[in-house]
Amino acid sequence: MKIKFLIFITLFIIPVSAQQTIFNVPTTDVMDKGKVYVELDASFKPNSQTALQKFSSFVPRLVVGAGKNVEVGLNVLGNIQPGADSITLVPNVKWKFYQNEKKGLAFIGGTNVFLPVRNRAYNIGSYSYLAASKTIKKTRLTAGGYVASKNVFAPNAVRSGGQFGFEQTVNDKFTVAADWITGKHASGYFTPGVFYKPTPKVTTYWGYSIGNTNASKGNHYFLFEFGYSF
Repeated sequence: MKIKFLIFITLFIIPVSAQQTIFNVPTTDVMDKGKVYVELDASFKPNSQTALQKFSSFVPRLVVGAGKNVEVGLNVLGNIQPGADSITLVPNVKWKFYQNEKKGLAFIGGTNVFLPVRNRAYNIGSYSYLAASKTIKKTRLTAGGYVASKNVFAPNAVRSGGQFGFEQTVNDKFTVAADWITGKHASGYFTPGVFYKPTPKVTTYWGYSIGNTNASKGNHYFLFEFGYSF
């Protein structure tokens, strides 16, 4: 079982959502109608250890504002080196169904559909979530729950749990942030880091993901994301 888990995590160790995220956990932000956001996520581990061997992964992401507090997106997953690519298309939708700006509250729901198209380990899967955020001055806290169907987060198993986020705005260019997805599976990681906006349209994300299991044996890696808003 351990060998199977390590093979799975090497193939699918990627951000789980194509919407606007902290690092991996969806934010309660939704793009305005007609707005377009593109991003490239790069994950890499420079050395080999027992729990997680040396690898690199590149995930392109597209998000479009659909109007009425809805955004849709697409991830292309599975570009992993070394090893055979396991290309998976992930269309998705996120809906902010409640917002109270005076109280700093927002609620979202969303789902991602996983459609493997190359070297398939399964035919179709999903990851869905509900979350709420509370903003206090320059601090935003996010909390919610998720459920992922068989094979999406773990081989032949449904996974569910919590997902949490923290964002502290320092100034117009810098934000300190962290997010956490609970569970012992391919997306169960705690990721602290910073956001840096060199221009209003460009955002870079610098983080380090630490596994909920086997962290002392090497289950951790660097995460860098580059996003551009049109």
